[in-house]
Amino acid sequence: MTPQPTETREPAAILSTRERGTWSVTAPTILTPSKRSSDNAAAGTVKTLFDRPRWIEPCHLYDERGSLLFEELCELPEYYPTRTEAAILERESGTLMNLAPVECIVELGAGFSKKTIHLLKALTRARGRGTFAPVDVSATALMASKRMAEELFPELAFTGLEARFEDAITSITRDIPKLVVFLGSTIGNFAPTDMLHFFTHLCDHMGPDDYLLLGVDRIKDPEIIERAYDDSRGVTAAFILNAFSNVNRITGAGFQPDKISYRSGYNRERQQVEMYGVSTETHRVEFPRHSASFTWEKDEGILVETSRKFDPDDLQVQLRCFGLENLGHWTDSNEWFSLLLFRRSAPSGGLESR
Repeated sequence: MTPQPTETREPAAILSTRERGTWSVTAPTILTPSKRSSDNAAAGTVKTLFDRPRWIEPCHLYDERGSLLFEELCELPEYYPTRTEAAILERESGTLMNLAPVECIVELGAGFSKKTIHLLKALTRARGRGTFAPVDVSATALMASKRMAEELFPELAFTGLEARFEDAITSITRDIPKLVVFLGSTIGNFAPTDMLHFFTHLCDHMGPDDYLLLGVDRIKDPEIIERAYDDSRGVTAAFILNAFSNVNRITGAGFQPDKISYRSGYNRERQQVEMYGVSTETHRVEFPRHSASFTWEKDEGILVETSRKFDPDDLQVQLRCFGLENLGHWTDSNEWFSLLLFRRSAPSGGLESR
């Protein structure tokens, strides 16, 4: 069968009929929610900074500079997750696509989609055509994914969704069988309650023929983990601290980069890395648009990101409670990282019944 040219396919077809009118085209084959409000985003950011302890939503890491810094970070020798997960995907992508017989891949938190190339190759080999729909808050990342897909996979239809996970999950149609891909152990950036809400929301909106591929970083020697999140070149520090510059841009806040340092550490009890911006001297941070300010005490940290580590066997049991049936588990020779494939099972009462 000759693949239909991608430009003749309707980009909005990845969205449910009911939701198509709520999205706008920001670039060819890239959509974003029409009702997205920068004012609401700014107000939400200010709220978290007046919480105790203070924190910032991780989405603020991914402006244009942050997206580029993250790509640089992934190439560092200390940062094992990216290359380890990529090697598993390269080895197992054919098996994965055989177990998930779909023509559509939806990738949450896609970034530049460098690792997803292995799945897209397997998709085109197995089906000859299909659809790729990356989801990311970063327009920079989506444009990179678009260029990659158009160059390497012209037989695939491309629709990028510039949105938060929950907005994309709500709007994507259930009528197309799809593999939802969530790589990079991004799920580890969620607080435990947020993770529960995420899987509840995702499973509520998955179709009867949908699959989930989840990449998770495993519990291991804390020294290996800590080196990965405090690299010798300072790229991780620049990536985390860039969030404060982005918050300044979004909210009009007065964070002073020369008074903020980076601190990270592995919390053994919670099995997570915690990454902070720390005030190097006591000073006030002003929010003129909101007629607000706070005193940022010396050595006080503002939490920017966490990265939880998982026992894959425990995680499979937990996700079974959401109605996700495990179809496979793949890891590397060091057992540092895992890929888990699930299928949405029909509700049958118990914990997954709603």
